[in-house]
Amino acid sequence: MEPYDASPEPDGYAASRDAFERLVSTLADAPAHRLSHDELEELLDQQGRELLRQLLQDHLDLRARTEEGALPGQPPVVGPEGRLRTWHERGHHRLLTCMFGPVQVTRIAHRGRGVANVHPADEALSMPAGRHSRGLSRLAVLEAVRGSFDQATAAIERRCGKVLAKRCLTELVAAAAVDIAAYYTVKIPAPCTREMALVLQVDGKGVVMRPEALREATRRAAAKTAAAGRRGRLAPGEKPNRKRMATVACVFDAAPAPRRPHDVVHPPGGRSQDRPPRPGPKAEHKWCTASLIHRPEQVIADAFAQAEARDPEHLRDWVMLVDGARHQLDLLQSEAVRRGVHLHVLLDFVHVAEYCWTAAHAFHPAGSREAETWAADKLTAILAGDAQRAATEMTVQAAAAHLPATRRDAVATCSRYLAGHLDQLHYDTALKNGWPIATGAVEGACRHLIADRLDITGARWGLPGAEAVLRLRTLITNGDFEDYWTFHAAREHQRLYQSLDQQNYSLTA
Repeated sequence: MEPYDASPEPDGYAASRDAFERLVSTLADAPAHRLSHDELEELLDQQGRELLRQLLQDHLDLRARTEEGALPGQPPVVGPEGRLRTWHERGHHRLLTCMFGPVQVTRIAHRGRGVANVHPADEALSMPAGRHSRGLSRLAVLEAVRGSFDQATAAIERRCGKVLAKRCLTELVAAAAVDIAAYYTVKIPAPCTREMALVLQVDGKGVVMRPEALREATRRAAAKTAAAGRRGRLAPGEKPNRKRMATVACVFDAAPAPRRPHDVVHPPGGRSQDRPPRPGPKAEHKWCTASLIHRPEQVIADAFAQAEARDPEHLRDWVMLVDGARHQLDLLQSEAVRRGVHLHVLLDFVHVAEYCWTAAHAFHPAGSREAETWAADKLTAILAGDAQRAATEMTVQAAAAHLPATRRDAVATCSRYLAGHLDQLHYDTALKNGWPIATGAVEGACRHLIADRLDITGARWGLPGAEAVLRLRTLITNGDFEDYWTFHAAREHQRLYQSLDQQNYSLTA
């Protein structure tokens, strides 16, 4: 007796094949032959995205049927708290918005009395807590940190269709930044030789905030100004009280690059072509951190933690470049004492040069060769370790020249500045050892991390959104985004789908 023919397995991707055939037919028909190449591109972009969405939908449906087929004889499911789910229900649906459009996920709910449903298929797919896929969240982050949220929403719509509203985008960006601190606690920095200097720099920059996101003192000052009545213009030196200061810190390695004073400042009278200036040290493996929420001491502690991870035995030269702010310097010294680190503190030479140029213009007209020669002479002396002599000489010269009060005050300000920071002006040691003497790295970080995104025209930030964008831009600047995203996905999976023995292990970057 011949066996009956077995019924063929249904084609799980029949709908996708039909969509593909329709697309091929559209391209083969006569109307498509009259389309220009850009019109063909637009057609394929739209219908090709629908084809990809249908492929994903068919795959999810196939997995749902496979889960139902494997149900008979399967032991009861145990929930994360250890209790059995003794019965199940088929046909539980949830929506998922991915980069190709919305799809529906069908799965089995395992149920028990007095406990939440368990969906093993959700864990197998690592479904997100919300409606939007992790791939769409990743795209939202990369677009949102580049430009405004409106621009990011428009860019996502051009690529994926209308899958994400602006408010949802801001929520996805905030959620994407939650694991950055944990990521950097386990990430191991690149090893470095003992000869490389370890450089730390800290700076601050204001971000325009909504009134409720200001720090309390700034908010009270803004309220007091508003209560006094609207004025058309601020008084000299008055602040609008609408910014919250972000603290930015960077840590990097620098190979020694010894120089002479004349490599930094050209000699009075011009530079000789026979001795070209030696290049300065270059920042390597630069790492940045920034925060609007955390206080400056916390950001400084994070920078020191990164530096200590690079040099746990404190065998390298730690060079700290500052801009002269006493509060900042006190915080740095306090953290160094707490960690037992010897810091070589240097004042940003660019700030010193600005004071010297102001003093030079008190003696000579701005732009004149005499002013340039005077400034070059004093700056060369400061670089050679003679800051005290330079301060004394300019004070004596001002008294002998009988300068007017305004110009004499400019010279006195420069002299006091030099005399008050003598312990931070050891540029002779820095040049001999090949250390950097300017804070260009952290100032560039402030410009890139904050000014280029958070300070765009018309932006006023809430605290969670600003902090998330700032931290994510910092992460991308450090070159750690791809590695972090894998770490974040694994952490998110752990939070959503806790196992019974999860407390016995932890993730590493």
